[in-house]
Amino acid sequence: MKYAAQSNLNDRQRQMLERISREGEVRIADLREAFGVTEMTIRRDLEKLEETGSIKRTFGGAIFVGQDVALKERSGLHTEEKARIGRKAASLIRPGESVFLDGGTTTLQIARHLPVGMQVTIVTNALNVAAELTARQIPTIMTGGTLLETTHSLVGPLAVQGLSAMAFDRAFLGATGVSVEHGFSNSNLYEAEIKQLAIRQSAETAIVADRTKFGAKVLVSFAPLAGVRRIVTDERPDEAMLQACADSGVTVEVAD
Repeated sequence: MKYAAQSNLNDRQRQMLERISREGEVRIADLREAFGVTEMTIRRDLEKLEETGSIKRTFGGAIFVGQDVALKERSGLHTEEKARIGRKAASLIRPGESVFLDGGTTTLQIARHLPVGMQVTIVTNALNVAAELTARQIPTIMTGGTLLETTHSLVGPLAVQGLSAMAFDRAFLGATGVSVEHGFSNSNLYEAEIKQLAIRQSAETAIVADRTKFGAKVLVSFAPLAGVRRIVTDERPDEAMLQACADSGVTVEVAD
């Protein structure tokens, strides 16, 4: 994905990109209604988004082509909601625990809401999360691996090898999609592999995701609903999702 092109997106275009990445395919008519602008404006926006390599325009709409929405772009979306989720998730961590935090804008908020100098051991594969933890004087271990520029995450065989030798009291993972049929999903195959391994190595796993992720399903499912213990979010999902979570033994916690 081209950073130069993405850095020039306006707020509407960023929101449009997140919607397309979440839904997989959209129609121009739906975008025109959602954003309250003309069809010509929508077409120009889609042309701009196509230049980033994130979408492909189709007859009457656009499809997401499976690349990651860059961290730089996602960091400006739903900031207040993610901060609330991060604060709630951080309150679940106890002194003395070993915890895994993966990459993402919501997991970064967990790091930001941990008390300075807290005596826990945090393992992460995300450069920005590690930098935040270090600044807060919290013991931090980074995995090795290959850097994904779009998300600042380390993935691949070295990351897998490192995580395979560890065990965690808790893991906190982000998700691009949460649905009954597809479970928890992510748009990047290599990040999904790390998430799957973190779940296996953890006594308890929590997914941190804002309300826009419910009902979405993207490329790779890394766990069914029953594969985690809890979801921390900013707003209650619909009754069908709540029931599916209850049936799967998953606790849904809404951040204040």
